[in-house]
Amino acid sequence: MILHAFFFYLFAAVTVASAFMVISARNPVHSVLFLILAFFNSAGLFLMLGAEFLALILIVVYVGAVAVLFLFVVMMLDVDFVELRQGFLQYLPIGALVGIILLIELLVVLGGWTISPDIIAAPTTPIPALAEMSNTEAIGAVLYTRYIFFFQIAGLVLLVAMIGAIVLTLRHKAYAKRQNISEQVGRDPNTAIEVRKVESGKGI
Repeated sequence: MILHAFFFYLFAAVTVASAFMVISARNPVHSVLFLILAFFNSAGLFLMLGAEFLALILIVVYVGAVAVLFLFVVMMLDVDFVELRQGFLQYLPIGALVGIILLIELLVVLGGWTISPDIIAAPTTPIPALAEMSNTEAIGAVLYTRYIFFFQIAGLVLLVAMIGAIVLTLRHKAYAKRQNISEQVGRDPNTAIEVRKVESGKGI
């Protein structure tokens, strides 16, 4: 139990420190690297809880795909973050209000857990034993039966967010040459070939 508690506090401390460095680091590349470190330690906490499926999903999906994608995008786009931070004070009151609301919600959840500990002892959906059903099967059974509508709504929200991000960031540059398929298909020899008579000793 001492070793178990040691690793729990180790993973938890590194996770909290990494999460703080994500929002406080000046270099965006360092922020992404700290985010990857936070994901790895969160996966360690999931393993200690016996949720090995969530731990592997966190590493494979978030670290292997999302965080690495963030890192490549930040490094390739070369975004001027100094210019983006110029309007920070303008949105500070709204951000502070949202932060206070989230803090109140967390305190309410924590207070309900400490004041009424019997809530954990009486779950709405009992967790099956590992001999009857594995963790992966139990998560799938709950996710795709009891919470299927919430799962679909979350997918639609992510789809709308993806389309909105593409629409907001897609900009057609006037000086960039683009391919026009209909114009290429509709060409004929009269428009494709131009015959010029060049005088002797002179160029075009």
